[in-house]
Amino acid sequence: MVHSTSLCACLSLLTVLSCHSHVLPRLSFPIGSPGRSLTVFTNPDVYNTTTLLLSNDEGTLFVGARDAILSIDVSQTDNMTIKEKLDWSPSEKDLNDCSMKGKMKMDCHNFVRVLQELNSTHMYACGTFAFSPRCIYIDSKTFAMATIPNSKPEEGRGRCPYDPYQKNTAITVDGELYTGTVADYRGTRPVISRHLSEGSHVDLKLDDTLGWLEDPTFIRSTYAPSEEKVYFFFSETGKEYDFIEKFTVSRVAQVCTSDVGGQRTLQKRWTTFAKAQLLCQAAQELPYNILQDIVSLPPMEGASEDETLFYGIFSSQWRVNLGRSAVCAFSLKDIKNVFIGRYKVLNRDTLKWSTRVQEQMANPGECGLHNASDNTLRFVKDNFLADKSVAPVNQGLTIVSPDKSYSNIAAQRVRGARGRDYTLLYLLTESGYLHKAVILENGAHIIEEIQVFHQPQLVKNVLLSVSKGAVLIGSSEGVVSVPVSNCSYYWSCAECILARDPFCGWDPVMKVCTDITSHGHLVQDVDEGKVSEQCKNVTPRSRSGQPRTHSSEVVSVSLNEVVHLQCPEASHLAKRHWERPNSQLSPKIYIQPDNGSLSFVATPSTLGHYLCQAVENGYTQTLTVYHVKQKSNPTILAASPSRPQSTPAAETGNKNPISTPRWMIPKQPEPRPKPEDVDPSVTHKDSLAITIKSRNFTRLSGTNEENSRMIEPGGNLQQVNRPTYLQELVVVSVLLALCISALLTIAFNRFRHLCHSRTVPQTPPSHRDAEKGGSATPQERESLRGHSPRLEKRNGQAPNNGQAHNGKSPITLSNSMLNASNGHLPNTPI
Repeated sequence: MVHSTSLCACLSLLTVLSCHSHVLPRLSFPIGSPGRSLTVFTNPDVYNTTTLLLSNDEGTLFVGARDAILSIDVSQTDNMTIKEKLDWSPSEKDLNDCSMKGKMKMDCHNFVRVLQELNSTHMYACGTFAFSPRCIYIDSKTFAMATIPNSKPEEGRGRCPYDPYQKNTAITVDGELYTGTVADYRGTRPVISRHLSEGSHVDLKLDDTLGWLEDPTFIRSTYAPSEEKVYFFFSETGKEYDFIEKFTVSRVAQVCTSDVGGQRTLQKRWTTFAKAQLLCQAAQELPYNILQDIVSLPPMEGASEDETLFYGIFSSQWRVNLGRSAVCAFSLKDIKNVFIGRYKVLNRDTLKWSTRVQEQMANPGECGLHNASDNTLRFVKDNFLADKSVAPVNQGLTIVSPDKSYSNIAAQRVRGARGRDYTLLYLLTESGYLHKAVILENGAHIIEEIQVFHQPQLVKNVLLSVSKGAVLIGSSEGVVSVPVSNCSYYWSCAECILARDPFCGWDPVMKVCTDITSHGHLVQDVDEGKVSEQCKNVTPRSRSGQPRTHSSEVVSVSLNEVVHLQCPEASHLAKRHWERPNSQLSPKIYIQPDNGSLSFVATPSTLGHYLCQAVENGYTQTLTVYHVKQKSNPTILAASPSRPQSTPAAETGNKNPISTPRWMIPKQPEPRPKPEDVDPSVTHKDSLAITIKSRNFTRLSGTNEENSRMIEPGGNLQQVNRPTYLQELVVVSVLLALCISALLTIAFNRFRHLCHSRTVPQTPPSHRDAEKGGSATPQERESLRGHSPRLEKRNGQAPNNGQAHNGKSPITLSNSMLNASNGHLPNTPI
């Protein structure tokens, strides 16, 4: 035997997945959305409403719940009211016995798992009943337990599972019950059986011989009247793949309703049992091998029953496909062809399967074998597995969900406005969403998804009421009714066509999207969804009946502010993009994330109009328009108290709050101001500003030519204009540097002057000089001592104390200079 580790080499060529288009829902409706109405039935005293049965007129819904069976009026799609409630609870002794077996008390209730219409007067129900299955008859008129003389409550073993979490299937045909379930407390004896047999029929079940069923999980059963066969769908371990350990496969099995068992061999056993593999697999891919749910779709009116289709949901046990679900369709014709083909043979000694090469004595699965010989029945007993697998229709997958796990399915056929029939699938996800999908020639199209549960549900059931136009879903939270159509949600001809819903069409006269069953001559294009061809000369109207235009909004911002513009989503299939009239949105300035928004910095060149548009299936529509403008509250710079300053914006009436930066204004040559041109009334602050301007301190690091290259001819910036205060920083820095330099110069010269005065030699005046010049004045005497008198004013100008003149050292007075000036200080600036 080849071990499972050897499988890697065998499957390495299959790990390359073919490209599947990710089928996304076009619209999403969370719980409570105003655009999608739901009807929910809940009762505080009712739990686990998971087993559903519709009456023949589809006006009443029978619900199997925990410890109860309900009758609910569903004649109105927007209202569900309870009519009757039948209590069916285990006794206290039953609950205690269940707890003694080691089961949790909450699992020991009676969970109704079989609810079938037996005939025109009675229904049949089976429940787990504290891990001791029981069944009852219910009078359809009085909705009460029917009392049968000399009868006890029927034991439900083989008809209903013991464990409420185990899956099962049941169907009634001509008053007889066909079930697929487990027949023991541990759940290790799977069985397909017939009960309530009448006339010449007897109750039948599978032989306990090893190999008929291998740990199956029953999903669904259906009846084919023309074949007089009941088909069972389930998953089990595929023992024919002996090189893989516990490889799960999906099966379809059949039994004939006319089977009564063999006379000696296979007494009270099925003689017509046969099974085949359902292969949900695309080319060069690993198979989706685990069946989750399956539903039958009857053929079109007048077509052969062989055209019956079975749509199944499959998951995969392979890691490469984890989290993905696939939908495959199988035809009854293909299933019949597989069952009339060759069969594998099981060696009872080695438990190995092989393809039979000797002559075939009988055709397994053929009806009427109950009268066959013992040799023929022994041949059938060892040859019940078809050699070939049932391939999907068109040899491919119908739907592949990349990130959703589907659990339940319902299907119906709808005739569109053009007379063509379309298949609609209703797929329930494990996360609580219902997907409505239409099958087209080029693939599936998911029209919408509707959230129906707040929390994921483990046990669910989906039932379709075609006459009422509703999908009924049973869960532990209650029963939810979802209308199959939602045409009034689409407000325009374009939306109605893009939805591609077979139920909906556009009425060009009433200008509404309506149901195709209520009006004629509607515009519809489910296959292509071409708006340009179907909506010519059509004026869109809103949901309120008024002509609808795109929304427009004014956004007031400040310059250098980051602007975020949001765009509504038309659908998940539409691609949104932004437009600006007569301009292009450069990625260097504008950021467009995946959520459809637009972000940029507000500058004079980025103000203006912005349009968000959506493109879907070749049709472009404008969703919203924004007008980004500057705020109207201007920011005025503080002026000097002696002279109020006025800005050009205030003079011209401009409301822009922030003046245009200087680097964006072309530089004009300015004459150097002369001292006589300065207004004597200008304050010290103003004169300082003039001095700084004359020295060209307002110039930025980049030249005007460099800054001008950042602006496109159309007015768009090629580079994001970040908020900057470089101009103010330069002015403050220059002022601070001048102040510090002046202080340092004054301190340095003062210190130098003091040191120099201390080192000058003091020569006493000679007697000769005293005679010529007479007595010295006090100023002269002070100068002779080495001290220079402080001059208050010279030539009308205040002297600059302690500062050098033209870069020279301070002048030191000597005796010769005093003599030359006739006793007065020279007129030399210090």
